[in-house]
Amino acid sequence: MPRILLVEDDALSRDMAARRLRSRGFAVDLAGDGREALQRVDLHRPDLIVLDLGLPFLDGWEVIRRLKADPRTRDIPVVVLTAYTTPQDEARAVEAGCDAFLTKPLRFWQLLAAIEVLAPASGPAAARAEAG
Repeated sequence: MPRILLVEDDALSRDMAARRLRSRGFAVDLAGDGREALQRVDLHRPDLIVLDLGLPFLDGWEVIRRLKADPRTRDIPVVVLTAYTTPQDEARAVEAGCDAFLTKPLRFWQLLAAIEVLAPASGPAAARAEAG
């Protein structure tokens, strides 16, 4: 199963989403702000990132830009999950490099569909698990 980095500053939302993803068999790492997200990516390269945009210290748009500018991380799919719902917010996220844009409240089936398309079970984490 893919390794997912879930980046959400609201602890309740983060914990609820993480529990639901783990119940489906995903390995889930957590980050509460943009700086921590980039540190986690360096420590445990995820197969996919679920990212809120309204984050402290470093907002989600900047996190996406930095990930996509780095050759080591540019191929990691980023699914935005946000309360920012205007067309301008979505356009800005797409321009930064996100691969999917979902709005809150979380519709878990939409998140699962995005994960299935962007990070199939045969992703890098699955290959690492088989090798190791």
